[in-house]
Order: sequence, then structure tokens, then C-alpha cells
Amino acid sequence: MRTTRRQLIGIMAPAAAAFAAQGHNKVTKYVRYRRGTSTAYGILDGDTVRDLRGDLFGDLQETGDKHRLADVKLLYPCEPPKILAVGLNYKSHVGDRKLPDHPEIFYKPVTALQHPEESIVIPAAAKNVHYEGELVLVMGKRARKVSADEARDAIFGVTCGNDVSERDWQGGAQKDLQWWRAKGSDTFAPLGPAIVRGLDYGNLLLQTRLNGKVVQKQYTSDLIFDGPAIVSWISQYVTLTPGDVIYSGTPGHTSRMNEGDVVEVDIEGIGVLRNRIAAA
Repeated sequence: MRTTRRQLIGIMAPAAAAFAAQGHNKVTKYVRYRRGTSTAYGILDGDTVRDLRGDLFGDLQETGDKHRLADVKLLYPCEPPKILAVGLNYKSHVGDRKLPDHPEIFYKPVTALQHPEESIVIPAAAKNVHYEGELVLVMGKRARKVSADEARDAIFGVTCGNDVSERDWQGGAQKDLQWWRAKGSDTFAPLGPAIVRGLDYGNLLLQTRLNGKVVQKQYTSDLIFDGPAIVSWISQYVTLTPGDVIYSGTPGHTSRMNEGDVVEVDIEGIGVLRNRIAAA
């Protein structure tokens, strides 16, 4: 039986109440970083990174080592087995089109990932590359055919993402059959800087800035389908595993980025994902 948008929304409980019920009162920021030739996970505590050992989504312990944030290089905060993304998930982005009955999902390859503060590279043939600032869900548990409540418990935390898109390849006169390069070209999936756990991500201010100017601004409470609904829907068909990430959709309108531009995705309580635009 097909689950409609109305039915999906109807089974959602408020995110804050669910987090409180699960006892997730402590907000923790997890990062993945490089120091010298070593890569590790850590907890970001102000300007200090507390070193961790073990599995981010399993047995994890602090080693006691600490580093200044300025002395490490932050990387995309996990290494996802797969990347999924949602299209048309804010009314402000849907515009005059019909609202979707369920989350519209597509894939991005893991090779599209890019670190914070590193360049988004415009392919030589691309002429219309846009930013898409988004809240990203990070899975912490395996999820297969789960309800919205079960999905909520399976989400480890959230981070910032930029679903970079070449609009001509996506929907122009000579568009590709699939979005393999429009959404999946190398560096088209910046992610980070931290995965935040224990945060009520149901009502966060998301802002995208291009060269310091705010070009997108909306609260995550305006999502058509929230995180648990997205995860529940995907899990009916595709099993989600720890570390998988899901870009949840972009608000409002987007525009072209050019070589030398700086794009920032700033989400309340998470941080700022900053990347410069470079030409191939």
C-alpha cells in the first residue's frame, strides 16, 4: 500500500519531544580530523579537539589526548558507505509545482565528497553550477522497513552539506538521463564540519551565503518531510547502514557559482561548512 505525504506527516512526533524521551539531552560535536599523517575522530569542545579511539557508531572512547583546533585539519566528518539525497523538500523550493506525496530520493556517489575549506571544482564543460545548502542526516544504526519512531532512533546526528548541482546537466535542453554528473561530479558533496548528536534538528536556522551575502534562509521546521519520515521512507526499499548520509533538501532559490566565489552553509547549532569555488 502506498504511503502518502499526509500519512507520513501524520505519524511524525515532534523531534524535541522524541529526543527528550530518549534522554538525548547532551549535545556533542564529533569531527574527523588529520594531524600530521594520522587521521582520527574527536569531540570538538570549543577550540579543542578531544581524541577518540574506536568505532564512531559503536564502541568509542576518549584517549585523553587533546589538540588545538588550529593544529588539525577537519575532514568530512564520517566516511559514508552511501549518500542519498532528497529533492523538492521545502515548499519554497517546490514553487508552483505539485507537492510530492513522498520524499523524492536520488543518489550521490561517495567520490563526490569534499572536505570543509577545500575547493568545489567546476568541471571544464560545466557552465551552470549551483549551491544547495542542506541539513544532512547521519545514520547510526541499521534501518530496514522501520517506522518513523524507529527511524528517529536510528539517526545518529546531523551535519551541514552542499548538494552542488549543474543545472544544465540536470534539467537543460541536453540534460542527462540520470543525474550522475549533475549531482555527482567530484567535489559536488561538501560535508561537515561536525556531526552534532543530541541536537533538536527539527527547528534550526539554515543559511547559505555566497561571498558573504545570504542567498538562502529558512528553518528546518519548514521541511515537507522531516528526518524520521525521510529515513522511514527510504528504509522500505533500501537498507540504511551506520555512516550513511542523507542530504535532506534545499530551501528557496539557487544561483550560479563562479571561480573564486566562497560558499558557506551555516546551520544553527552545527557550524559553518565553507568552500571556495575553483575551475578545473
